This record gives sequence, structure tokens and C-alpha cells, in this order.
Amino acid sequence: MARNLMETIHNAVMAALFWLVCLLTPKSPVSGKKLPPVRQPLLLEPATQLARKIRRREVCSVEVVQAYIDRIQEVNPLINAMIQDRFSLALQEAAQVDKLIEEETGGEGVLEDRLPLLGVPLSVKESFALHGMAQTAGAVSKKGKLATVDAPVVALLKRAGAIPLGVTNVPEQCMWIESHNHLYGMTRNPYNLDRISGGSSGGEGSILGGACSVIGVGSDIGGSIRLPSFFCGIFGHKPTPGIVSNENQLPPISGPQEELLGSGPMCRYAVDLLPMLKIMAGANVDKLSLNKKVEMKKLRFFTLPDCGEVPLTHPVSEDLQRAQKKVVERLEADLGVKVEEVHFPEFKHTMDMWFACMSLPTHEGKAPPSLAELLGEPGSPVWPLWELLKAAVGKSDHTMPAILFALKSKATTPQFSALKIREKLQQDFAELLGTDGVLLHPSFARVAPKHHHPLFTFGDIIYTAIYNVLGLPVTQCPLGLNEQGLPLGVQVVAGKLQDHLTIETAVYLEKAFGGWRDPGAN
Repeated sequence: MARNLMETIHNAVMAALFWLVCLLTPKSPVSGKKLPPVRQPLLLEPATQLARKIRRREVCSVEVVQAYIDRIQEVNPLINAMIQDRFSLALQEAAQVDKLIEEETGGEGVLEDRLPLLGVPLSVKESFALHGMAQTAGAVSKKGKLATVDAPVVALLKRAGAIPLGVTNVPEQCMWIESHNHLYGMTRNPYNLDRISGGSSGGEGSILGGACSVIGVGSDIGGSIRLPSFFCGIFGHKPTPGIVSNENQLPPISGPQEELLGSGPMCRYAVDLLPMLKIMAGANVDKLSLNKKVEMKKLRFFTLPDCGEVPLTHPVSEDLQRAQKKVVERLEADLGVKVEEVHFPEFKHTMDMWFACMSLPTHEGKAPPSLAELLGEPGSPVWPLWELLKAAVGKSDHTMPAILFALKSKATTPQFSALKIREKLQQDFAELLGTDGVLLHPSFARVAPKHHHPLFTFGDIIYTAIYNVLGLPVTQCPLGLNEQGLPLGVQVVAGKLQDHLTIETAVYLEKAFGGWRDPGAN
């Protein structure tokens, strides 16, 4: 009875807020429009293949970079994914690449070993430091702030020869699943401009899904790589924690919270995941087994069809259930394996576990900064209720999701008993997956929602957040489109340090289900 009353009150409050948000939101000027199809063949090749062609002088880097610049200029006015470009610098760097290749006397092999992504375009999530580019995390208070260094992951990719084209949009303070802020505006889904691109790496998801980039950099603390990758029909990988550096990105995370955060690759083609992760892992690459050959027929496969009955959370939609079932059937038919269905009732405690982990003191014993504090920087913490009132009359510098999230965080008392549930689940998953197990799990409750709708279905992020809580590597894989032309997908999970298993499975699924689809061709 109490739970039913709580859900009734919640639904009434959410309905009122939804009405308010819709009232304050003007109709999009691009509503109903579609992306143009990809016409330039260079935009349809994986990064590794482009790098090979550039090294062999089959195509010049300037030509490739210019092709992507042309596509961005054609498409970005519709999707609003890249919020600052460096096109002139990128073309200069591409010309230097072509000159380097012309003068190289050591042969293609030398260049491949030293510069595996030589001349390939790259996009970067705006929260990461890219020298000379904006780094605001979508906060109005940080308007005009430029990065003076490169974040380690960006530096490693540049050192491997990749050429950054610009930085992409995020939600305010990177703490929401829709990329919208009062500094750069709203990013749209390339498959349907009335739908969200996801968050917090939503600009990356959209720019890649729209064929305006081939590889990108994202980060994930509750699904921020995987949700944009799912909604925008691309591949994304959240690595095992502690492998890829999280330094020089906003908001800064330290201490136990780093176990939740994973910086990783996002790309249109599964074949690019492994080489990107090898580069981004830097000195930690030997902790993974990325060079180990994976024999798919010898793996043990599991499927988890939903998160069970969880208050304030939607069940998995029928189209996503069917898509995951098709993966199970294909694995069993192709590999001769038996995919075992499993369930974990403890998943209903996901948000308690996530908030408890986010509330743990830093290594110095200090409380981590609250979202209210982050929103108030460089001044005092904001008052969420006051900002909510200001937002109602269009006077707040902060977005409604940021205000509501700050309000929810402030009202939530961390249940530290949830940490014991987390510890048990980690043990259960270690026993289940070992070093040869792979789990299939829904990416979200439904395909990409319409703009603002996630505000009223906050609980659905448990589908991704659970694997941040557990600290497991996950690869998001596209599985074609549904009847509405929106991307379907599935998460592929493995045990800690077994990233190579999820990536190899992604390569298999790309071949089996076709991978990324041109949104302009639908």
C-alpha cells in the first residue's frame, strides 16, 4: 500500500514537471527533418582501414580530414553535436602527416608500429582537456574556459597520429543522460532529431552516429558511453576501472568514485575498439589481455533479459527483448553453445548502491563535492529549490535535469548497507563470469526517448549503472533498427580485466547484425 501511494505521488509530481518543461521548451526548428545520406565513400571506412590507406598513400590525410569537415558542416546544424571545431589546425596537421609519409624511408611497418592512427580524424567529448578547446562541462559559469593541456587519453591518441577535429556537447556537469545545457544548447539524435542522443557523451554519440567522425573519446560513470552509443547506433566500450586515465576531465573525480568512472573509446566500427583501447590504456595496457586470441566457441554465454521488478523503473520494451533473443539464438546456432538465462534480484538496489559509492569519502577522508557544489562553482553551492523556482520562469543558468538531480542527491540518504549488497554481487559475478564468461544485458528500458522524457524515468539508468557499481568492462553493440528506424542494441559484459572478450563479441555481433547503419539512408 505504501509503495503504491509512493508511486502514485511520484507519477503525479513527474506529470506536473513534464507539463512545466514542455511549456517552457520551444519547438525545435529542425523537427521533422532528416540527415542527408553519406555520399563520400571515405566516411564509410573504419579508422584502422583509413590509417592503412593513408600510410600506403592510397589516400592523403588532408583528403580524409576534409571529407569529415564537409560532413560536419553539412550535418552539425541539424544535430548540434560538435560545439567547437579546430578545422584549420586539423588541416594543417593533416598536411604535416602527408609530408611525413612522403619523407618516410623506413616503410609502412615503421609508421604502423609508431603511429597506428596516423592521419585519422578524431572527436573528443568536451569535458576532456583538448589543448586550446573549450572545457566547460556545459556550465555557464565556465563560459570561455579553454584547456591549456591535453588530457592523457587525448595526448595518447594524438601521439598515435590521430587528428582532433573538435569537441562535442555534454549535459551540464556531465550528470544526465540527455546532452543539453544553457551554454551550447541541445544535441539531437541523428536517426530522429526529436529524440535524445544520450549523455553524458551524447555529443560523441551523435557526431559518430551521424558519420561526422569515425572514432571518439567518451567517459562513463553511470552509462555515459553506453547510452549514447546505444541511442545513436554505434559501438562504445567502458573499460575495467583503473586501466584508462580519467585525469584532466570535468567534473574531477577522485578516490573511490574513480572505480565507477571509465574513460573509453566510441566508434562506428567494432574493429576500431581494440586498437583504440590499446592506445588509451597507455602504460596499463599489459594489465589486459588485448593480444590474446579469443575462441568464441569456448566461451560461456549468459543472458539477463531484464532487471526484474524495480519501483519507478520501466520493463524492457518488446523490440529490445526480441533483439536480445535474436542474439541468443544466433550465438547458439553459429557457435553451438548454450546461452544460460540468469537473474539477479539484487539489481533492484542499483541506485542505492550507486549513490552510496558516490558518497564515499575521498582518500583524504573528505566528502566528495555534491552536485549543488559543482553547480555553484566558482562560488557557493546552489540552492536546488531556489534554482527550480527560477527555472520555472526561465531565469536559472542551470538545466532542469541538473537542478532535479541536485535536489534528489540532496534528499537521498546514502544506504551504506547497499555496499554490502554490492560486495556480494561482485563476488557472484566473479564466480559466474570468471575469465571465460560473457553476459548479454539490455542497454536501457527502451530505444532513444523523445527530448526531456528521461526527466521522468530516472530509474531506468539502472540498466547501465549496475556495471559501474560492479566495476566490470562492458561493450555496447548496435543490433540494427526497429520499425521506427531507431537503433536497437545490447550490452556485452565480462569479468574484470577481460575486456578482450566483450570486444571480440562486439566484432562477432557486427558481422552477424550489420553494425552501424547510415541514418540518412532510412
